[in-house]
Amino acid sequence: MANIRSNVWELGSTWADPILWYARGVAALRARPITNPTSWRFYAGIHGFNSQLWQQLGYLSPTEQLPSSALRGRFWAQCQHASWYFLPWHRGYLYAFEDNIRAAVVSLGGPANWALPYWNYFKPGENAIPPAFAQTTWPDGGANPLFVQARYGPTGNGQVSVPLSRVDLNAMNEPVFTGVTSGGSPGFGGVDTGFSHSGSIYGRLENQPHNMVHTLVGGRSGNQPGAMAVPDSAGLDPIFWLHHANIDRLWESWNRSSPTHLNPTSSRWLSGPAANGRRPFAMPWHDGTTWTFTPAQLVSIQRLGYQYSDLAPALIASPPAEPAQRLVRLGISAPVPVKGTQPVPEETRVELVGATTDAVLVRGGDVRSHVHLDSGMRRKVTASLSGEPPTPDDHPSPRTPATPDRVFLNLENVRGRSDTSAFDVYVGVPDDQDPATHPDRLAGSVSPFGLRKASTPDGDHAGQGLTFVLEITDIVDQLHLDRSFDVDSLPVRIVPISPIADDANLSIGRISVFRDGL
Repeated sequence: MANIRSNVWELGSTWADPILWYARGVAALRARPITNPTSWRFYAGIHGFNSQLWQQLGYLSPTEQLPSSALRGRFWAQCQHASWYFLPWHRGYLYAFEDNIRAAVVSLGGPANWALPYWNYFKPGENAIPPAFAQTTWPDGGANPLFVQARYGPTGNGQVSVPLSRVDLNAMNEPVFTGVTSGGSPGFGGVDTGFSHSGSIYGRLENQPHNMVHTLVGGRSGNQPGAMAVPDSAGLDPIFWLHHANIDRLWESWNRSSPTHLNPTSSRWLSGPAANGRRPFAMPWHDGTTWTFTPAQLVSIQRLGYQYSDLAPALIASPPAEPAQRLVRLGISAPVPVKGTQPVPEETRVELVGATTDAVLVRGGDVRSHVHLDSGMRRKVTASLSGEPPTPDDHPSPRTPATPDRVFLNLENVRGRSDTSAFDVYVGVPDDQDPATHPDRLAGSVSPFGLRKASTPDGDHAGQGLTFVLEITDIVDQLHLDRSFDVDSLPVRIVPISPIADDANLSIGRISVFRDGL
């Protein structure tokens, strides 16, 4: 019988048995030394480790002995980000962690079928952090093992919630898992990479809601980021695991919501990076053995022996029009995908429509910029949205002529020193108008989760920063319909969620617009 991961807000009470046993399991793992591969801090180090940050947060003493270099080399700093391995690696990480907690629960006299709860912050009335994580004490007496001091929330005052205006589920409408690196969709699950502990282009689900929830929950107090806000410390916070259970649940929901929402079938994905000579994915099991896994072993949660109590994403707003819906509006017959096949991303379909000429510095509040548009490319976009047949000069894709474009805004080579400098992006709002009065022009909210590491040149990173890709098809469609897309430059507004200090050094190398001709 499958173990059931349930909604933490629907367990019946603050300290219902599943969450109370979780706290007891956390306490047991926290009591173990960091050198023990099944300890709380060792498991956090698998996701990422930064000695200075851990000391600042109070999780490591300067003289404390670390695990052996062999153990660190096998297990630590392994999380996959900005990669098509993001979802399967985190599923394996979650699965092994759950095994360790369950073993601790059983050893304490708890149920053998204990399963990790999930936090569905999209469900109405459930976007505040579950109460058991906000209390300093707990029923067993003493300090609550689920409470973290360095959990500051969106305003930095320790009141933790996920404002629904800052997160979205637009990724659930993405038709393909694997994206492209050329400016088009990065896909639901990310772009094709090798082992990617810190990549540069996030997949759509990783970008939203995953990254933003990390930033909103962790927050910042003065110059100190919360544990959840930085990849190298996120695993130290017990809420991390409930957040990732929800991300894993959304992946399963996406798979089941359409017969064409398919995982990659490429051997490069199924076999993982070890098949190409890179680090294998490996986790310490509760009995001291090592579990080495590949994405192919993780595509079925039924085979892994667990399920979710509810797979409804709990959409908080009407989703943007799907390409097929746009085709119906335009009176065009859409090609019907064949069940059991995954669309293959085509880099050659993606073309640059326009870009800024200079880097954009993001400081303080509202920042205005303009993307200079190529008139020929702009006409291609408007023709496709109008349902006009392509002209010979347009060179449409031979497989799908005359289908509406998807349009993407790229924030390229974003660099900075802070993982908490989140901001909203508006497109098409005139310079003399308040973007808050144009909610329909909000392209998305961006969290710079992992930005500091990606901006620092070292052995693993070139310091190129991160690239964020936002779909703006519906905004461009609106601009086209009211004839305000017929311009030489497209206004783009960067609005920080909180004022961004000068020493954050936040900059955008280039803002660009690409069309995917489908």
